[in-house]
Amino acid sequence: MPDQRPHPLAFPVMLFGNAALAFGPWLVRLADVGPVAVGFWRLLIALPFLWLLARVVRQPAFFPKRSLALLVLGAAVFYAVDLAAWNAGILLTKLGNATLFGNSGSFLFALYGLWLVGRKPSLMQAGALALALVGAVLMMGSSLELSPQHLRGDVLALVAGLFYGGYLVFVERARGGLQALPLLFLATGFAAPMLLVISLAMGEVLWPTNWTPLLVFALSSQVLGQALLVWSIGVFPPLVVGLALLTQPAIATLIGWLVFGETLSLADWLGMIAISAALVLVRLPGRGLRTAAARPS
Repeated sequence: MPDQRPHPLAFPVMLFGNAALAFGPWLVRLADVGPVAVGFWRLLIALPFLWLLARVVRQPAFFPKRSLALLVLGAAVFYAVDLAAWNAGILLTKLGNATLFGNSGSFLFALYGLWLVGRKPSLMQAGALALALVGAVLMMGSSLELSPQHLRGDVLALVAGLFYGGYLVFVERARGGLQALPLLFLATGFAAPMLLVISLAMGEVLWPTNWTPLLVFALSSQVLGQALLVWSIGVFPPLVVGLALLTQPAIATLIGWLVFGETLSLADWLGMIAISAALVLVRLPGRGLRTAAARPS
């Protein structure tokens, strides 16, 4: 993996994409269809926009060779299960919790990145991981203490997070041979019918009366947020991407506080500060962090 210096704006752009994704739980609550159906519409509505965007930036979608196609299909399967479980969990727990547990796979992705380079984490990397873990535990502990009935939603979101980690690994592998937008377009196209089948099997309300939350959700989370996430996986090492994903629960927690009046405890605030500090540590120069391997942008 050759050392490269990403563009100075690459890291803020990645954080901006995570901020767009953090609004997802709020929009799931605003939709008037079943939670799995929300995921289906998110993907279906995004497809033409992703296709057009890929054409505009000269990354046209194409069906890859078999080995890459299997990686994309694997990403789609993990992504579909992630969205189904995550959206269901969002309705049963706090926004911050849903986003925190839904991104728990980012820890696995970060550890996968260290395994990928075949070495132990440096002291600074280990410190960043420890701070992020402390922040996550603080936010999780605050939720369970304030409202034990959130546990069911937390478990669903945690299951979603584990599948999300698998999705990120498949995306990382596929980024070795596919540009960001063709990869996201194909994974979105494969995952959408899977979510439709799950939604119909669960007997959910499928057809919306208010399209606004679904349209905003598709454009903000799928077209903008996921596109920037998939792009950043080709630019930064998994450790940096994994820890950056933890900014989402902090933002979602603030949204829950401002919009839904969800209580923020001292532990919530300390958890958000710890996660922010972990991001600062992992971005300090000269600590042996490598950027992602050279691959299509």
